[in-house]
Amino acid sequence: MPSLYRIRTPCVVLPAIYGQCLSIKFAPLPTALWPERALRPTLESMNTIDEYNLDVRALSVLIAVHDTGSVSRAAVRLGVSQSAVSHTLDRLRQALGDPLYVKSGRGITPTRYTLQTVPHVRQLVDDLRALSVGPPFSPAQAEFTFTIAANDYQRDLLLPPLMHTLRETAPGIRLQVMPSGIPSADMLRQDICDLIISPHPPAVGDVMQRGLLTDQMTVFYDPHKRQAPANLADYLHSQHIGILFATGERMALEGALQAQGLARDIAVTVSNFSGLPGFLKGTNLLATAPRRMSEHLLKEFAQAPLPFTIKPFTLLMLWHQRNQDDSAHRWLRQQLVAVARHLTD
Repeated sequence: MPSLYRIRTPCVVLPAIYGQCLSIKFAPLPTALWPERALRPTLESMNTIDEYNLDVRALSVLIAVHDTGSVSRAAVRLGVSQSAVSHTLDRLRQALGDPLYVKSGRGITPTRYTLQTVPHVRQLVDDLRALSVGPPFSPAQAEFTFTIAANDYQRDLLLPPLMHTLRETAPGIRLQVMPSGIPSADMLRQDICDLIISPHPPAVGDVMQRGLLTDQMTVFYDPHKRQAPANLADYLHSQHIGILFATGERMALEGALQAQGLARDIAVTVSNFSGLPGFLKGTNLLATAPRRMSEHLLKEFAQAPLPFTIKPFTLLMLWHQRNQDDSAHRWLRQQLVAVARHLTD
């Protein structure tokens, strides 16, 4: 089935399927909700209809911006660049004849037209996506094993609540978790795993991605043994716990420091984040780790901002494009998105 659905107001027209053109009529919005320009294809001339054709992906951008209230957060959710979201919004403005969002302080505010239109657009997108989901998927009756590659930070943050959801709604689906290290595309291409959770997406065209949540590296320490590092010199002169993943890669932090000509004094190296608490407790060592680890693994320790600039990172879920439209795979991705959204609410 073609993946691009073109929408005309007030009907949806799909490309030729099995040699026939399929046109699906939807109940139109009240004309008072549509700007004059959006009505012209119907009232004036169908010769200009191509200018107003919209695809599901563009409408999904409108929904993401509306849900997140931000172009940058919408880009993270969709796993695309901010410029791609801004370009799509410009195209939607031209097609719909409305600003959609206006600047308000440091953020954006939806117009009245956007507030009235998004619920209808959401329903249209859901209806169109339902046409291409393939065979019906019943979580309650499904029985299979789903393999997720994730290092211990991602594993402990996201997968226990996902497993709780599965036990309640899909008891026949079993999770298998394996370490991801710095993931490669072959892990997905060769069916070593079904999904990867990582901030390091392979730079290839056949791996799909979607942002789950953002986090920031911070420094943890035992407050009974020392104070937070006062400055960069104090941080560098302190001894640290380093991480060398079992797959042979180090944290991106090491590369960021090396790029500035800096290096830490590593007193002990562990193979994953789970090894940090035992070496941190009762010592004056420092451990640099994601801030959200203060919610579980490192909750008994104090934390402080790093004394140098390092960009936040986004945890992504990655999957191979052949599973893009698989109904079971899509359902599991949706559950993981729901888990991440709950953590950020």
